[in-house]
Amino acid sequence: MSVPAGLRRRFRPDPASALLLPALLALAVFFLYPAISLIWRSLSEPAPGLEQYRRLLDDGVTLGVMGRTLWVAALVSVVTLLVAYPYAYLMTKVGDRARAVLVALALLPFWLSLMARTFAWVVLLQRGGPVSRLLELLGMHDVTLVGTLPGVVIGMVQVLLPFMVLPLYSTMKGIDRRLVVAARGMGARPATAFRTVFLPMSVPGVVAGLTLVFVVALGFYVTPVLLGAPQNALAAQIIGIKVEQLRDFPAAGAMAVLMLVATAVVLAAASRMIRIGDLFGRGR
Repeated sequence: MSVPAGLRRRFRPDPASALLLPALLALAVFFLYPAISLIWRSLSEPAPGLEQYRRLLDDGVTLGVMGRTLWVAALVSVVTLLVAYPYAYLMTKVGDRARAVLVALALLPFWLSLMARTFAWVVLLQRGGPVSRLLELLGMHDVTLVGTLPGVVIGMVQVLLPFMVLPLYSTMKGIDRRLVVAARGMGARPATAFRTVFLPMSVPGVVAGLTLVFVVALGFYVTPVLLGAPQNALAAQIIGIKVEQLRDFPAAGAMAVLMLVATAVVLAAASRMIRIGDLFGRGR
């Protein structure tokens, strides 16, 4: 019995797909296997069942840490949006050379070590540092941001700014500016034309940027450790303590699963408003 030509073409292996094998293998070894192992231990130790999750939900301290993590991630997302939106808008207004400079500045955090950037913020935000002296000139004395949540938010916003700028710029550059000009030609003021025409059309980029920043912020570890304090610990820090110091892998796995569920909920909500491809800066 011969196989139809159309069916043979459909199931014919694509030689180019072989290029994905090394990446898929690395993903399976370094991500999927540890994640599945951690989830399995949370469900099987010390006995099969949901005991670890019950303890986690009954622990007010752990729930407080998770709530703080969600709050900090949301705050970082909003602050990053407020900083990145005018920056991305400016990128669409300037010439090619100025845009190249702005893009390079936006990507600068990717070219520097995370540890180096975080230690630089420790120097800037510590008592007697440049930021503290500037605040003293404004009448605010004895302000120390190291060891506080505001300091953590500042450091995280600087690191995550590219994840907001790039989706915003990708969306904004595809907006037809003639629509704004038409609105102004019909009598709308510049601010009104921007608010009623340009801003709604940039919503996909806003949602994509907020989703990316929020999801990445949920798992931040280095910046909260160096700029924060133990009483303001976030989820990644508690998971690290459970794994590195307490060797409590089941509890760490249960907490990681809950954070994974929170991430999945955010992505599911975002997918109802935008295409998943927009999260990676793909134009419309």
